[in-house]
Amino acid sequence: MVTSAISVGGRWLGERMMLGGHSESTETFDLVIGQDTIQLSANTLRFKEQRRSGATERADLYLTWPEMTGYSATNRARFDTVSQPASLIFVQMSQSTMSRDMSGRLQPIYEGLFEGPAEPAEHGLTLHRLRADSGYGNEVILTGAQPGAASPYAVRCLFPSAGERPTSGDCQRDIRVGQDLTVLYRFSSALLRDWQKIDAGVRTFVQTRLVTGHPVTQVNR
Repeated sequence: MVTSAISVGGRWLGERMMLGGHSESTETFDLVIGQDTIQLSANTLRFKEQRRSGATERADLYLTWPEMTGYSATNRARFDTVSQPASLIFVQMSQSTMSRDMSGRLQPIYEGLFEGPAEPAEHGLTLHRLRADSGYGNEVILTGAQPGAASPYAVRCLFPSAGERPTSGDCQRDIRVGQDLTVLYRFSSALLRDWQKIDAGVRTFVQTRLVTGHPVTQVNR
């Protein structure tokens, strides 16, 4: 299950971002992840070692919001500072290790961990608090209606305490795309007003870069 702690993840994103290592190059690489091949440009890949074609266990990306573009000299400030948490979306792609995405896990897993009544939240979302013994700390689950979808939208968030600012990755959600690809993305809780657009944007970004008819080379796991 994808259950990495959001509080730790949010700080880690900011720290790694400040280390630099960006690329302005738009050279594209074909990354083979499990049964899927995806073509990504160098300036969207966060880590230098992933900027190559071939089999890999995962790909880590950062994209501007709402443009969904990679790093460039003109938007350098958005990548080099954590003072603009609502300017970036972080994406991690890996081979699926479970049969359900976050929305699919809502009913069989998360609902059993809810405590107290559901609470109305902003932007058409509903907030669900988690039991103290659930292992998720102070995180909450937010859900929303997805017309035509089999399951509601679901996202995990860790809201900042009073007097604190949102981080660049205090909300996270994962979806299934392609043949067998889990796409986990993180964004600032300051962007929850755009939850529908973000979900559609991430899905479209990945789907339009999947390579069909490409020979698959399995990575040693």
